[in-house]
Amino acid sequence: MLIYYFVTFGISLLFTLLYVLIWHKHFDVHFTLMFSFIPIANLGALMRAVSTNLNEAIVANDIIYLGSTFLMLFMMMCILDRCNITLPKPVRIGFFIFSMIVFAGALTSGWAPLFYTSLSMTKKNGVTILVKEYGFMHTLFYVMIILYMLISIGAMIYSFRRKKDVSNKIILLMAIPEALTVFSYFFGKMINKDIEFVAAAYCFSQFFFLFIVQSICLYDVEETHLDSLKETKSTGFISFDFRLRYLGSDETAQTFFPELAEIKVDTKSEDVPFLAEQAVNRLKSFMENEDSKSSFYSRNGRTYLLDVNYLYDGKKKRGYRIFVEDDTENQEYIALINRFNTVLQEEVEEKTVHIKEMHDKLILSMATLVESRDNSTGGHIKRTSEGVRILVDEMMRKNKLHLTNDFRKAIIKAAPMHDLGKIAVDDAILRKPGRFEPWEFEEMKKHAAEGGRIVHQVLEGTDDEYFRKIAENVASYHHERWDGSGYPKGLKGLEIPLEARIMAIADVYDALVSKRVYKESMSFEEADRIILEGMGKHFDQRLEEYYVAARPRLEEYYRSLPE
Repeated sequence: MLIYYFVTFGISLLFTLLYVLIWHKHFDVHFTLMFSFIPIANLGALMRAVSTNLNEAIVANDIIYLGSTFLMLFMMMCILDRCNITLPKPVRIGFFIFSMIVFAGALTSGWAPLFYTSLSMTKKNGVTILVKEYGFMHTLFYVMIILYMLISIGAMIYSFRRKKDVSNKIILLMAIPEALTVFSYFFGKMINKDIEFVAAAYCFSQFFFLFIVQSICLYDVEETHLDSLKETKSTGFISFDFRLRYLGSDETAQTFFPELAEIKVDTKSEDVPFLAEQAVNRLKSFMENEDSKSSFYSRNGRTYLLDVNYLYDGKKKRGYRIFVEDDTENQEYIALINRFNTVLQEEVEEKTVHIKEMHDKLILSMATLVESRDNSTGGHIKRTSEGVRILVDEMMRKNKLHLTNDFRKAIIKAAPMHDLGKIAVDDAILRKPGRFEPWEFEEMKKHAAEGGRIVHQVLEGTDDEYFRKIAENVASYHHERWDGSGYPKGLKGLEIPLEARIMAIADVYDALVSKRVYKESMSFEEADRIILEGMGKHFDQRLEEYYVAARPRLEEYYRSLPE
């Protein structure tokens, strides 16, 4: 029997030493307390076994209860922690006070009939055994054990069924030492009254707890993540208090920035050139705007990502910390991707320009083809396009109508398409060498609406929706009149799109000053008189000043054309 107590104390002490060797700062403090109190309880059992008088036996018994009373509390707190259940602080204090009361009752042994109503000792097989009669405080000890056991069982059952962030394997492992300990308390005496089976139960509990603490680290995701960062040496940190005094840095940060190893803790950051240059401004920017927390710093061919945030002590903000990450490879990869994208974009733009040029040439060819069918309007496309250019340039000069460069480019590009609808007009009418009969003119008038339809179909699906709309308006409405007497829809005033109103002036001016099969060319003076008379009737009165300003250039252009 004496060997049993020596062995259980020795094993419990050995397991505690093993725990010290594998101890990690992330271990729950209650595990540490259990591994500390179990050898104390087993030492008390050994001391009582070798005691020579009643007083020594009572003191040893008090040491046993020092361990036994608080071990069940620590075991329950460990189980609650593993089940991710946090008790309110007043409840935790209440349980501790309850355990203290029970332990205080045990300390009355030998001088007050609270825990034991009577005590005596006897020797059996060389081992001292206390003969006890239990008092009501000892019953309170059993109540405490049952209470802590029920809370533990309830927490394990709840977590097993409801909590997805709790390992069922850990819960089952925690249940084994709990069951062994409680069983030894209540049923050990039934097996043999002279042996403290609790001492052996404690040793078995330590054995299981050693496996548990090793496994627990794997489930502490936040801590294992930080440990992994530390071991890979890819991320470091620098800490400061709210007064921007340097609190310290880890080995990785000091590897990135060797100056940190020479800075004394509590030094003001402003007094250290490196911190003043690289940390102070970033920290102050973060204080002004918490979204301003990430920046880059290049040094010796490496690029570091500096991320500022608060330094927490639990849930309390205690200062600031700067995470430092070597982001060189990412930045090089991003730079490579950007270069690739730039080259790709340039190639796409080059191809796009080429496609647009082909598209424009195709449209111009269609317009030229249509014009070649009309033996009365040779060169009309080129002349009206230049006329539009001259008019719009004058409009852009003063720009009272707030025209954009995009509008200028679009209308000049659309001008050659204004008569595309003539492709649908019968040759007999289109090529007639004289004036139209009324019914022939009605057929000819259909080219405007038909032109809008053709332009819509040709440009449908193009990326440049703005140009498509302007080109369609030019083709459809360049024969509309300000007073509503035009065609195809009889639009009036501002109902007529601006691009069509501009096209109308260039179109009529060319018709007046150009020779046709059915008429001679008109003089510039006569053409000018007709245009000005048409302002407010045929043409938009607001465009008169731009036409007047453009007239010298129009006349100069038409004089430059071959006869």
